[in-house]
Amino acid sequence: MNDLPPDLPRLRTLETWLVLSLDRVRQQIAEAERREQERQRGIDARPPVPDWIIERGLNPDSPPVAVHVGGCHMAGKRQKGVPRDIALRALAEGVDACGHCRPDAELGYLDG
Repeated sequence: MNDLPPDLPRLRTLETWLVLSLDRVRQQIAEAERREQERQRGIDARPPVPDWIIERGLNPDSPPVAVHVGGCHMAGKRQKGVPRDIALRALAEGVDACGHCRPDAELGYLDG
């Protein structure tokens, strides 16, 4: 059983439609690949997550509010990545440790 038309004009019309459809599909594939490459470039260009975070108060001059492990979802928007020694110093100076990520435990800091 043949599902294609038997005459040449209709076959040519069908061929033209298929070529146009294939071109549209290939354009969509190229666009999807471009978007995926851009997404991957964005992922690759992200700065690394800091090991330790100091969360600041509302105004720039206010003292630190909390110390977090890098990547802690509870850290606010006003944060700064810091090295281990600064995170330890902040804890020693009385800055609160985040109760969720427990940077004091991660740093091996024993209060007192």
